[in-house]
Amino acid sequence: QAQLVESGGGLVQPGGSLRLSCTASGFNFWAYSMSWYRQAPGKERDLVATVSLAGGVTDYSESVKGRFTISRDNDKNTVYLQMIDLQPEDTAVYYCKCEGPDYWGQGTQVIVSS
Repeated sequence: QAQLVESGGGLVQPGGSLRLSCTASGFNFWAYSMSWYRQAPGKERDLVATVSLAGGVTDYSESVKGRFTISRDNDKNTVYLQMIDLQPEDTAVYYCKCEGPDYWGQGTQVIVSS
């Protein structure tokens, strides 16, 4: 069955960086756009970034534009989220999602705190 597994979360100080990974299996990863979402405590899950099938087109929420970069490697069935200049307001559980069939990962926690 389809599966998305995120990794790379953790605790980082303000101004720090993290790279999240999401590896897919059980479906044609290359055939769909992929996205990262995040959900902060007590808030709704929000779209962070989306990458097109071949990776040539990306889109970002205003809150992360210029700091986060989404990319994908279709040979590895993996989508990435490079995050720099992290701030406390970036603290959330980050989820990857297939934008075709409604597949979600289990999430990876990012905590930005000094």
